[in-house]
Amino acid sequence: MKVTVHRKAHFNAAHRLYRKDWSFEKNDTVFGLCNNPNFHGHNYELVASVTGDIDPETGYVIDVKILKDIIKSEVEDAFDHKNLNVEVPEFQDLNPTAENIAVVIYNKVKAKLDSKFHLEITLYETPRNFVTYSGE
Repeated sequence: MKVTVHRKAHFNAAHRLYRKDWSFEKNDTVFGLCNNPNFHGHNYELVASVTGDIDPETGYVIDVKILKDIIKSEVEDAFDHKNLNVEVPEFQDLNPTAENIAVVIYNKVKAKLDSKFHLEITLYETPRNFVTYSGE
């Protein structure tokens, strides 16, 4: 019997969408206001969803405290109140779009989870704009 456990988290971060190999004009055409050289910020909302079998001994799929601690160390401590382009190594050469941020978060969290679990990351950049990644 598969059940999915969800954990919500929050972090604030600044970023700039641009490609170093493009001119300012091309970046401006593609990314518009998000290409602001002085960066801009978001209040990101994260939902990490872990699917697995219910352990007959504990009744848990995963102890939510374990998931909470992974998210704190791998996401909140790493991204919160940071400039993603400047302070987060994963984005030194990767454009920090919501899509790329979700994949980076997935990879960081997945590496800390038991391989028996299926993971899905949903990242809200704004209340109306969000992405989902599940490693597929």
